[in-house]
Amino acid sequence: MRALVVFLFFCGYALFARWYYVCEIKQRCDPAPPAPADIRLRTLRLMSKDTVLLQGYDQFAFDSTHTRPRLNADNEAFLDTVAGYLRLFPQKKLTITGLYRRGEDSLKVGFYENIGVARAAEVRKLLMQRGIDEQQISLDYERTTDSLLREPLRFNALPDIPDAFDIVQFSFTNMTFSDANFAFNSDKFIPGEPFKLYADSVKTYLALNPEKTLTVIGHTDNVGSDAYNLNLGLRRAKSARTYFEELGVITAIKVASEGKRRPVASNNTDEGRQKNRRVNFVLE
Repeated sequence: MRALVVFLFFCGYALFARWYYVCEIKQRCDPAPPAPADIRLRTLRLMSKDTVLLQGYDQFAFDSTHTRPRLNADNEAFLDTVAGYLRLFPQKKLTITGLYRRGEDSLKVGFYENIGVARAAEVRKLLMQRGIDEQQISLDYERTTDSLLREPLRFNALPDIPDAFDIVQFSFTNMTFSDANFAFNSDKFIPGEPFKLYADSVKTYLALNPEKTLTVIGHTDNVGSDAYNLNLGLRRAKSARTYFEELGVITAIKVASEGKRRPVASNNTDEGRQKNRRVNFVLE
């Protein structure tokens, strides 16, 4: 027993001596550097077309490849104020645009085809927690050249005058997938992983809710004639319907085409045309 006490005393003394030599004599025990300050641009705004409704708030922050924002008190205040505005004007629609970096192009999150719209969807949840109806919030996405993602979100309250572009919901009952699931100018359906996850969930949902219906609507860009695009949109909708049927969905599935009549973005850019070439899945 005495030998054990002596041994423990010796170990304690050795540790103290080493600490004293390294930290006090050699001065090599500097404190850990403080965590970097969470500095954000105070440029976040709520717009209504070209009119600024709110401004001067901290931008949201996202860690690399993450969809959930790191919220600070200013972000919470912004969300509270936006929610109050939407409750005051229930006829307004809010569009949240989520941005993503070039290196994040290939990232898919759940049902969403890119991480930008997934980030916007996470912020929509925060507004829904504040009592805002999901149908009052639409989502959009855009790729940014800012590798630091200093301004990852944009908020726009749509004016009462109908907009030139259609609104994309990106919700379970009103989901949109781009032409990434089709080869250019083709109706051959090549589903990606986000769509496969969505289709499996729809199959389960329809089995549990046989009174519900599914409508598949094809859309195109404005390249080509009205007749050609109506036909292409319908062929793509039918191809997507076939996927559901082969998956085992027994609910009758309607198909329709809007052709180029309901763009969600300008057809003057490659990115806009890509957004317009889409298939919409509506559960009613």
